[in-house]
Amino acid sequence: MNLADRLLEWSLVYRLWMAPFAESKFAPVLAHNDLENGVRRVLDVGCGPGTNARHFSGTSYLGLDINERYIEDARRRYGREFRAVDVTRYEADASERADFILVNSFLHHVDTPDVRRILAHLSTLLTDDGHVHIIELVLPDRPSVARRMARWDRGDYPRPLAEWQDLFEENFEPVVFEQYGIDVLGTTITPLVYFKGRARRDAVGTAQAVAEATPDVIRT
Repeated sequence: MNLADRLLEWSLVYRLWMAPFAESKFAPVLAHNDLENGVRRVLDVGCGPGTNARHFSGTSYLGLDINERYIEDARRRYGREFRAVDVTRYEADASERADFILVNSFLHHVDTPDVRRILAHLSTLLTDDGHVHIIELVLPDRPSVARRMARWDRGDYPRPLAEWQDLFEENFEPVVFEQYGIDVLGTTITPLVYFKGRARRDAVGTAQAVAEATPDVIRT
């Protein structure tokens, strides 16, 4: 881990680094969803220091992150429920399942086999009428400023748009698949994709069978 990555492990540094971009990244979620009236229970996966918690002030909310510093800071600042836990260790019975699962800029830090396991597990935590909402970093096909910036990101696994689509649709039926980006002076510096999807019922059954047969838990 280089110096920049070590610094970003601290909550204050992370929050200052993300502050200029957080709302732009979250914009498609606000555009496609009624967060005030259309959400009952939120599961925020890879929540960091509560970056998006304020958007869900009027609903049941649980944030998960492996970084204990982030979680301690989030609890102090928001007074909401946050847990320092590997996402694949979190289980929920039918009454605790979320109708809104948010995964914001987390999966490009994780290799492909573990992304598949995480998404399969999340499909078991979603209510029948709920949706997963994923924001991720896209690796452009052609040389560009955006491609260079994606390669410089501290996440090691930015992926081309088509690869993200294939991964998302293994476990979720698409409702929204929207490419966008963060622009500076008319130039896209952070290419992103927003995905909203429903759990595939056949995928949920497969995920549960895999979980029962595979006791090892990944670290994220």
